[in-house]
Amino acid sequence: MGFKKLLASLGAGGASVETVLTEDNVVPGGVVRGEVRIEGGSVDQQIEGLTIGLQARVEVESGDQEVKQDIDFVEQRLGGAFEVKAGAVHVVPFGLEIPWETPVTSIAGQQLRGMNIGVTTQLEIARAVDSGDLDPVHVHPLPAQQAILDAFIQLGFRFKSADMERGHIRGTRQRLPFYQEIEFFPPQQYRGLNQVELTFVADDREMDVVLEMDKKPGLFSEGSDSYKAFKVGHHDFASTDWAAYLNQWLADVGGRRNWF
Repeated sequence: MGFKKLLASLGAGGASVETVLTEDNVVPGGVVRGEVRIEGGSVDQQIEGLTIGLQARVEVESGDQEVKQDIDFVEQRLGGAFEVKAGAVHVVPFGLEIPWETPVTSIAGQQLRGMNIGVTTQLEIARAVDSGDLDPVHVHPLPAQQAILDAFIQLGFRFKSADMERGHIRGTRQRLPFYQEIEFFPPQQYRGLNQVELTFVADDREMDVVLEMDKKPGLFSEGSDSYKAFKVGHHDFASTDWAAYLNQWLADVGGRRNWF
């Protein structure tokens, strides 16, 4: 995986660059590994800097509509200036740490539609920056996240969609400028629901789990009990029956509102 292109800022005879990810399947808190290969052209050339990073395509509210925006949320400089000799190959290995908050892009081996996260590469030369294509990264759930996802499936919920939205969820440990929402269709027994939205906001010890019910029109008015946030530790999550926990919350809200 990677890109290979002539550096636009170098003109004829310029070097070509290829970024190769040797490991693109990771979990939040993990490391993406790879190397940047710079192949010299017909002349020696001075590279002022090489930077890699992570980029996500998120939804941003603009007036009364939403637009897509590419947000760089990790940046790592790989060494200082160096020279690429004509015809020579310069290889720079890297390990890029994935923030704990990074959204999940793949569940049970299936890519979530609309989740675009990848590694970017930028070369600085002649006071210009030349950017490469995005190399996709597949971010799989942490064990604690998988347990929550499995609980929804066990209760009969079905994946609807997922997206990343620019903004901040109040009361969470969120540090990134965006967050993910994973949406589920409910099974028949929760007939008052249109969907449930799930968000994970993790750090190296635990994570905030944020749930929000989306009602069907006319069934109940907005209320605080249609929103729930709780903490789950990365090492003690297995002590809870999450299917029973989620079902109890749904039953409590549904019972008070008399819609299932």
